[in-house]
Amino acid sequence: MKLPPFLLDHWLMAHQHASPPIPYNLASSTGPAWTLGDLMALGGDGAREELDKVRLSYAPPQGGKLLREKIADFYGVDPDWVIVTTGASEALSMLFCMVSELNASVVLPSPAFPAKLVMAQAWALTVRSYTLDRKAGFTQTADQVLGCIDKMTRLVLVNTPHNPTGSVMAELETARLAASLGEHGIPLVVDEIYHPLYFGTQNPSAAKLANAIVVGDFSKTLSLSGLRIGWIIDRDPLRRERLIDLRGYFAISGSPLTEAIAAHALAHRDAIFLRLNEVARANLVLLSRFMHDHRDMIGWVPPRGGTVGFPWLLDKSNARGLCQALAREGVLMAPGDCFDAPEHFRVGFGTQASGFQEALEIASRIFAVT
Repeated sequence: MKLPPFLLDHWLMAHQHASPPIPYNLASSTGPAWTLGDLMALGGDGAREELDKVRLSYAPPQGGKLLREKIADFYGVDPDWVIVTTGASEALSMLFCMVSELNASVVLPSPAFPAKLVMAQAWALTVRSYTLDRKAGFTQTADQVLGCIDKMTRLVLVNTPHNPTGSVMAELETARLAASLGEHGIPLVVDEIYHPLYFGTQNPSAAKLANAIVVGDFSKTLSLSGLRIGWIIDRDPLRRERLIDLRGYFAISGSPLTEAIAAHALAHRDAIFLRLNEVARANLVLLSRFMHDHRDMIGWVPPRGGTVGFPWLLDKSNARGLCQALAREGVLMAPGDCFDAPEHFRVGFGTQASGFQEALEIASRIFAVT
């Protein structure tokens, strides 16, 4: 099957890895980057010594015991519920593969991270979408999602906090949705890659809900995208057996070395989350002020969680030209056509630990002449 061009990946690759690198990265959806040295320093000298003892052989397909225990501790669940994956992308592909059958459908949000739609279709699934409407503040409700299921629906996915809008589904709505879908025998997948970064009400994870499968990873709030580690949390033992088999077919196993680094990171997650919170919250204040100052040109719904927002041009013009002009001046934002929403653009406020105000000042100058 020929997949469509991955426009978001093309845009990011062209600019994030340019030489010299772009000075101000406001397109990334991650938190502030860590070096291996800074990360391992959280545990003192002994942490690096433990890495020297790691055997570079295969790990179990479901992930090593220590890493699964650390992930389970983060959520307060049984380690047996945890399956380690190669990022959230592999987790979602495994779940789509698991439910793929003739005429089966899945329900996904729109807009969404582009790979969700494409990978579901690659597994021959019909995609039924519910729209996060900016006129309604990108609100996510159980009724909105339930209105999209049909007799062939095999899986429903919500993403909260949501990429790219920053929308959050309320705790009671998620619980009601999981329970209602359970009555139809449809599992709810909750993509929680931005948990636990919320602005306002702190939502608990859906991991303990009876009919919920949770997907997470190290790339976003844990700010360690280079580890390429994610996970699935599923209390259903029969589904876990199928998913572990799929992991074996897909990847055989993960790397014991990156799993050891990941376990160390989770042991020191409070320090990682503290740094993320400091950077993201400070930058969001600056970004909100910028959006207010340009409210005659830009529509804006403040994100309620995560590290991205999804403003739009009020004149409904395609934002790619604006993003290209910004990139030429050293400020990277992601054009909305990467999300099939051309008048929008995605702004990340978690990666840039310094220089965020300078980036916005450059953006203001560009807006003044656009």
